[in-house]
Amino acid sequence: MIPARLALPGPLRSRPLAAAAALLAALGARAEEADPFVAARARMVETQIAARGVSDPRVLEAMRKVERHRFVPEAHRGEAHGDYPLPIGHGQTISQPYIVALMTELARIRPGDRVLEIGTGSGYQAAILATLAREVYSIEIVGPLARESAERLARLGYRNVTVRAGDGYRGWPEKAPFDAIVVTAAPPRIPEPLLEQLAVGGRLVAPVGEHEQDLVLVEKTEQGLRQRRVAPVRFVPMTGEAQKPR
Repeated sequence: MIPARLALPGPLRSRPLAAAAALLAALGARAEEADPFVAARARMVETQIAARGVSDPRVLEAMRKVERHRFVPEAHRGEAHGDYPLPIGHGQTISQPYIVALMTELARIRPGDRVLEIGTGSGYQAAILATLAREVYSIEIVGPLARESAERLARLGYRNVTVRAGDGYRGWPEKAPFDAIVVTAAPPRIPEPLLEQLAVGGRLVAPVGEHEQDLVLVEKTEQGLRQRRVAPVRFVPMTGEAQKPR
């Protein structure tokens, strides 16, 4: 004889579900207490990034995960998730969240990629890239910013990022080729050494121009380079060798 299944009364059936819901709520509350900006990042992604058309799920998740408030000065932490750039000292800024997400999506970072970033700034874009790629090499021309961002990234556990102080115009040839290159300061034109260090199949994303700037995507194919303008933007200028007359 097959024993009949024991049917629990309604209130007893609901108790495990209620307990599970309470546990999830408690865990969520504990996570938000440990990181009070979880909800702010979720709103940032929903209202500023996804709403404007960025749709890559890995990029959206990285933007939710990386703690943006840790990459802005203490005085601006309350504004960390605002829809605008913020000063980070030394005449530099951290880009608005949407621009970071858009550039990252255009770069199409894959888990095994080696990525070069020109312009580390506070390290925020590098942290986003590091969440998506195998390894990130980042160059910052402002020495104090390079040191601060390297320390910050290490402290936050981004072990796959290497930062060095220097002029990013000539890239990082000893680590080339790169599957993606992201430039976060605007040169008058894309530096030739960066194009040379881009792998076949690679993507380069950069703001380009002086008085007027455009966000540009360059893709290297077996046949050569394909370039398209994406949107008008405003970035700090690339300094150093990029400013020399040519």
